[in-house]
Amino acid sequence: MKKQQTALYILITYCVMQLSGIIFASLLFMVFKYYNLENPMLLANGWWTFIGMGTATIITLLIIRKDKSFIRPLKGLASSTLKSVAWGVLGFIMVLYGQALAANIEIKFFGIEPGSENTQDFMELASSVPFVFFSIVFFAPILEELIFRRIIFGTLLPKTNFFVAALISSLSFAVIHFEFTHILIYAVSGFIFAFIYYKTKRIITSIIAHMLLNGFVVIAQLYNEEIINFFERLAEMLQ
Repeated sequence: MKKQQTALYILITYCVMQLSGIIFASLLFMVFKYYNLENPMLLANGWWTFIGMGTATIITLLIIRKDKSFIRPLKGLASSTLKSVAWGVLGFIMVLYGQALAANIEIKFFGIEPGSENTQDFMELASSVPFVFFSIVFFAPILEELIFRRIIFGTLLPKTNFFVAALISSLSFAVIHFEFTHILIYAVSGFIFAFIYYKTKRIITSIIAHMLLNGFVVIAQLYNEEIINFFERLAEMLQ
C-alpha cells in the first residue's frame, strides 16, 4: 500500500511538472518581456524547463527517501553495483544500435526523414539557458526511468510478463515525448531500458543508460561539425 502511495505521489509530481509551464513559463515571459530581454519566450521556456524539472526531481527524490523500499530491486537475484553500472554502459550502446535500426526502418518503410524535433527544441532552449543541459542529461532520465520503468513496467510485470510490461511501458514512454513520427525510435529505446532494468533488477541501470544516451545526444548536437571533421581526417589518415 505504501509503495502505491509513493508511486501516486511521484505520478502527481510528474504531471504537475508537465502542466506547470502553462502558468509559470507565462509569468517568466512577462517578467523577461518587461525588462526587454532578447527572446523572452525562449528564455522563459528554458528557465522553466530547468526549474520545473529540477524541482520535480528533488520532490521525487524526497518522496522516495520516505519510502526507500520503493526502489528496492525487482524480485529475483539483483546484480551487484559494478555489474549494474556495466549493464548501464552496455545498455547505452544497445540503445544506439537499436535507434539506428529503428531510424533505418522509418526511412525505408515509412519515408520519415531523420532528425528529432524534440531534441532540436531542447537544444534551442539550451542555447539561451545552458542550465537546460542539466534537465536533459540528469533530471529527465531520473524522472522518466522512475515513471516508465519503475512504476509502469514494475507494476505490470508481476501481473503480465516481461514482453507485455516492456511493450506498454515503452509505448507510453514514446507517446509522452509527443513526437509521433519517431515513435518507433522512442519505443525501441524504452524497450531496451526496460530490458536492462529487468536483467539487473536495479533501476539505477536504466537511469545510467538513459543519462549516457542523453549526454551523447547533447555532445553530438553541440560538436556535430567537429565530430564529422575528426572522422573525415581519421579516414584520410587510414587510407
